[in-house]
Amino acid sequence: MTDVQEFKLFGKAMIEYVADYLETIRDRPVVPQVTPGYLKELIPEEAPDTPEHWKDIMKDVERVIMPGVTHWHSPQFHAYFPAANSYPAIVADILSDGIGCIGFSWIASPACTELEMVMMNWLGKMLNLPEKILFRPGGKGGGVIQGTASEATLVAMLSARSKATHKHGTDAITKLVAYTSKLAHCSAERAGLLAGVMVRCLEVDEDQSLRGETLRRAIEQDKAKGLIPFVTVAALGTTSCCSFDNLLELGPICNEEDIWLHVDAAYAGSAFICPEYRPILNGVEFAQSYSFNPHKWMLVNFDCSTMWVQDADAIVSSFNVDPLYLQHKFQGQITDYRHWHIPMGRRFRSLKIWFVLRLYGQEGIRSYIRTHIKLAHEFEALIEQDEKFEIFNPTTMGLVCFRLKGSNELNEALNKSINDEGRIHITPAKVGEIFILRFAVCARTTETKDIDFAYKVLVENALKLDCHASTRL
Repeated sequence: MTDVQEFKLFGKAMIEYVADYLETIRDRPVVPQVTPGYLKELIPEEAPDTPEHWKDIMKDVERVIMPGVTHWHSPQFHAYFPAANSYPAIVADILSDGIGCIGFSWIASPACTELEMVMMNWLGKMLNLPEKILFRPGGKGGGVIQGTASEATLVAMLSARSKATHKHGTDAITKLVAYTSKLAHCSAERAGLLAGVMVRCLEVDEDQSLRGETLRRAIEQDKAKGLIPFVTVAALGTTSCCSFDNLLELGPICNEEDIWLHVDAAYAGSAFICPEYRPILNGVEFAQSYSFNPHKWMLVNFDCSTMWVQDADAIVSSFNVDPLYLQHKFQGQITDYRHWHIPMGRRFRSLKIWFVLRLYGQEGIRSYIRTHIKLAHEFEALIEQDEKFEIFNPTTMGLVCFRLKGSNELNEALNKSINDEGRIHITPAKVGEIFILRFAVCARTTETKDIDFAYKVLVENALKLDCHASTRL
């Protein structure tokens, strides 16, 4: 389809479809009932020889695609963490795709680079981040949009590795050791695999928090073995149970030992724009890098993971390649983002932040986050008043961790029963030896009636397990 009038018709039809899809998503089963390989039976084995009409594609969206879609934006989706979605961000992505620039350098599309720099400062000021990690005249810091928090962690680890080998020599790479907690996201361990360094996953305290004493003990043990501690990945809002490592204890130790501190607040970071939750971020002033995902809880569609650094040169020196065909006459006067991350090319992702912040405003986003947290507390209250269940740890954000009183096997059976039935979708986790159920408030359109519905489903499945157990007896 090359005709502009046909494009307008196709585009308008798709906007109508997406709008209707999002407005009626509550009516769709949240989890697909297909089995692996379902899709290949619905489409030809080879691409068509001649062009087809876009109307045929529109028909096939519902016939081929939707049966295999897990509806992340359904109010009955309570798994993982939120995947942000909003109309302003969708429109911004349309413009980004239409412009179609590959913003690896300033000259490749000046607006792509400069809007990103401004948006990173907007967000940084909303979070009350230290001035030293924002863009400012004469400063060394700044921010960049990565694809995911996993990329941000890898970039931080590779930059820390480069700094350490520059200091201790390239042969030292076999002695480098990174630290994170046993509850930190698996991307920290994966970054260690990709960076070719050892990673130690440290124990947490009774509040599921990595503490300074534990880190210091690990550092002393490893230094005595001739190893070189070089980076710590601290988590604010762990995936398993949304616990928080103690930055105020970890930070000074890392600074004293010349260890790079990277803070990963992928999910919870959005809440820090609310003054009542900002104290959780205290200690970020000790960090060399900090990241969170607006594409989780700030209404900015995937992918958009924001990362700030104290010293941009520490990243640029690790990733800098500068062939003649990428050079331009303004180099050194302004940021070239190709030096700040793994890929060279990059989409115009800052448009999504700009559109969302302007059309919601800071207060609108704070209200959205507070509503999710209020809904989580509503679910927590329902669990607390039911003697069959127990809360695993206090609810601070939009995640409630709970379990049936009883064995891990009983809770595994409950999780399986709920997800097999498919009326709602949840995910489990294991903290230490304890199997827990995670209930996340995810969808932008979630309401109290959805919380009540989820609790009803939970109770019915728990009773079903009791009945089965009674029958066996």
